[in-house]
Amino acid sequence: MPFCDWPRDLAAKVNGGVYLVEGGHEYDGRPLVPMNERAVAEAARKIAADGIPAVAISATFSPLTAECEERAAEIVRNEAPDVHVTMSSTLGRIGLLERENVALMNASLIGLARETTRAFVDAVRDSGIEAQLFITQNDGTVVKADAAREYPVFSFASGPTNSMRGAALLAGIEDAVVCDVGGTTADVGCLVNGFPREANNVVEVGGVRTLFRMPDLLSVALGGGTKVTRDPLSVGPESVGYRLGQEALVFGGEQVTATDIAVAAGLIDIGDKSRVAGLSADFVSRALAVMHDRIAEAVDRMKTDATEIPLLAAGGGAMLIPETMPGISKVVHVEHNGVANAVGAAMAQISGETDRIYRDMERDDAIAAARADAIAAAIEAGADKDRSR
Repeated sequence: MPFCDWPRDLAAKVNGGVYLVEGGHEYDGRPLVPMNERAVAEAARKIAADGIPAVAISATFSPLTAECEERAAEIVRNEAPDVHVTMSSTLGRIGLLERENVALMNASLIGLARETTRAFVDAVRDSGIEAQLFITQNDGTVVKADAAREYPVFSFASGPTNSMRGAALLAGIEDAVVCDVGGTTADVGCLVNGFPREANNVVEVGGVRTLFRMPDLLSVALGGGTKVTRDPLSVGPESVGYRLGQEALVFGGEQVTATDIAVAAGLIDIGDKSRVAGLSADFVSRALAVMHDRIAEAVDRMKTDATEIPLLAAGGGAMLIPETMPGISKVVHVEHNGVANAVGAAMAQISGETDRIYRDMERDDAIAAARADAIAAAIEAGADKDRSR
């Protein structure tokens, strides 16, 4: 059943009812059984009567043949025009459960996506900027706000992706490991030709298995706000987060953080240095060693072979990244690394992709069809049709 592999507490929040309807196709495109349109219509009316704001539709092998999903969506929109519809064929790949999960996740986020997008649009309008608003996505590109509002899952992990692309531009290096250290986490990923390497297996989001376009990232609980304790020494995983400016020692607080350790070690000059003078040199060096080991382990896990490659240090907590580590040819502390995220968002272009099976045609025809579909997707996302490649 849908939600079968979701964490129970999360499923209880999201599940607004499950309706199993005859229909779907085989893996080769043959109809499995005729779709029960009457059952779809009855389900749609029940959903509308229950006040459910969004619905996800998933059919067997729909990335190959989306006919059943498209017809079911048409019926739902006719019977319940105020209900938002997400079709799994527009998001996921062949795997049934993972594709179903990402469609459910997308549908559950529609309300938040609409509210957030509207706030961005209003802010741009109120500032007097007369320009089309684009929102970043997790493949290093941007899309029109209207399209991003319909597919919020494609913006998962767009922050680290922006930082990776921005760091590549600022450093002039397109093939490297990137470590982006923020306030609570350090995100490690690999750049290939200036774009983040894409995950090619199941990705868990909130404990839910998904299989859709996501960057291959590893996050560890280490950032500028990470709490550090003595006797015994521990580094994280708790963090003061956005309260760093109030709770860290150097900013007048009482909590020892990774930022305080960096100031005491002379890695960064911010705040009131006198407030960390009482931290012993042994405590500071041991805490730094734990942080360096944690980052080095994460970097090693993300590498696919033993070849030494550069590492780009980005983010407001980049001072926590060691100057040398095994398997890394050089560590580049990117100039202006604190704004690499903004640079990555500003330089992003629009793209389109297609992920489906093409059958009953020659190879060249299949490539041409896929290219045409990808270009059409880019144009729909806001690209200039006269500049497609």
